[in-house]
Amino acid sequence: MTLIVQKYGGSSMGSIERIAHVARKVLAASQQQPTVVVVSAMQGETDRLLHLAKGLSERPNGRELDALLASGEQASSALLAIALNGLGAKARCYNGAQVPILTDNVHTKASIEEIPPENILNDLKAGYIVVVAGFQGVNEHGHVTTLGRGGSDTTAVALAGALKAKECQIYTDVAGVYTTDPRIVPQARLLSQITFEEMLEMASLGAKVLQIHSVELAGRYQVPLRVLSTFEEGAGTLIALEERLMKHSVVSGIAFNRDEARVSILGVADRPGMGAELLGSVSQLNIDVDMIVQNPSIAGTTDLTFTVHKNDYNTVMEVLQGKAQTLRAREVRGDARVAKISLVGAGMRSHPGVATQMFEVLGQEGINIQLVSTSEIKISVLVDEKYLELGVRALHAAFGLENEPNQEYLSR
Repeated sequence: MTLIVQKYGGSSMGSIERIAHVARKVLAASQQQPTVVVVSAMQGETDRLLHLAKGLSERPNGRELDALLASGEQASSALLAIALNGLGAKARCYNGAQVPILTDNVHTKASIEEIPPENILNDLKAGYIVVVAGFQGVNEHGHVTTLGRGGSDTTAVALAGALKAKECQIYTDVAGVYTTDPRIVPQARLLSQITFEEMLEMASLGAKVLQIHSVELAGRYQVPLRVLSTFEEGAGTLIALEERLMKHSVVSGIAFNRDEARVSILGVADRPGMGAELLGSVSQLNIDVDMIVQNPSIAGTTDLTFTVHKNDYNTVMEVLQGKAQTLRAREVRGDARVAKISLVGAGMRSHPGVATQMFEVLGQEGINIQLVSTSEIKISVLVDEKYLELGVRALHAAFGLENEPNQEYLSR
């Protein structure tokens, strides 16, 4: 059976009027092919429920919290099914346990383990539009679990994989994936296509269009993703394997992150295991470390610099101040007024000189680069936060991202 999976987020489901609008879109899609719909809770509902729980307990029990939070998606799925039935369609809503979406036993951040497709396939064959509550599942004990923030995207992609869907369409309040944030660069171009690998980099580097885990799942199960607007007509952005895409730029987009902080510990002994000891003291606090640079040894000592999330900055500085005394380091320095700018593009693999051009452009604007991190398809630099928008605009213009790409990628 050829089918599609559609997912509508909280802004799309934000009111009765918007749910009615979504119902009309779903009905039109279902007249072309069998359709499964995944929905988020109505905009603001999850936060409202969480606030109620925190009003009764600072640390609500995970099992009961999941049971509470899952009700938001159950309400919106039922409302959409009611709206569809009111339009004369045959619609049926499912919660996570009814599908069933089987997860592990980790409450509030569960992982999907299996989705038996028979219940949904039987309803589709009977002519129903199936509406599934996102963000939730059920564990081996029959207890409700939730998948963490953005979990409805994960639900949609996992369902598309289990049902062998032709495409998974993610409807949001934006038209698709742009070359960068249009609020900073008005000339930012809507991308017609991008690879899974590029989207993963963009999402991990600060682009907030899709939840990272959903992109990972889509790539793993080779489910084409399409990001579209609920409120505007258009083809959106197709996210697929590189072999399926016909053309591509050297640089596809620019991601950025304002939530960076730089930490340096200077003058520590240059000996094996020192880096592990320093970073281990941070990772023990469940704090992620991003860009890392270690300077060459001078007179038996070295400097280690890395970045963390701005929210973790004070904690990390406190930990390293204690470490510095133990290890007789010369000094600990930090700066929470930095930002990361990243160029992303699969075409970088076969085109040298991107980093050089990036550095030249930033240099011409008087922007000093503090740290550099690279991968096959990404170059990230850390700069002073006040230069973030200037740097993004200059790079967007220099790499011609407002123009359509013309390099052809042939199918392999």
